[in-house]
Amino acid sequence: MNIVPEPRTAAALAARRSKTDTALLQVRESITRLQREKAQVSVAAVARRAIVSRTFLYDNPEARTTIATAITEAGDRRTQALANQDDEREATWRERALNAEDALKAAHGEIIAQRARAGELLGYIRDLQAEWTEEAIQRITTENTTLKQRVRQLTADKRTLDERLKAARSNLRFQDRRVTDLEARITDPESAT
Repeated sequence: MNIVPEPRTAAALAARRSKTDTALLQVRESITRLQREKAQVSVAAVARRAIVSRTFLYDNPEARTTIATAITEAGDRRTQALANQDDEREATWRERALNAEDALKAAHGEIIAQRARAGELLGYIRDLQAEWTEEAIQRITTENTTLKQRVRQLTADKRTLDERLKAARSNLRFQDRRVTDLEARITDPESAT
């Protein structure tokens, strides 16, 4: 016996099916938007975006499966993104460690070279100290004192000569003016009187 639904019931069922299909379409679009925006996919977020109730999402098997799949994919993408971030961080730390190791080797090499140079210079100082006797040091000190006195004497002489040169230049300027004045008188004797 085949039961045919009443026309009213069939219309109500069709309306209900249409409303469910529209809600499922809104759910899929909301999930797509959330994924595009890289927002977290959850039942609450999908319910808000799709403007459907959470009860609908839990009760409808197709909506529940769609959300579960989206959440699983988002989790896989997050896991992959976190793994990629970890790989990148590890690579940068590895590179930093290698750079630091290279810098440390270079610093050790430089320290060894500087120590060797310092040893050479200390050897030169010891050699120089060993060559100088007390007599030589006394002689050099005396010569140094004599030279300092000579420098002072030459500085004083230079100052005296500079003063004389200034005076001579001043006299020369005065004599030049006097000669010019006398030449002017000789050439024009009437203006002189």
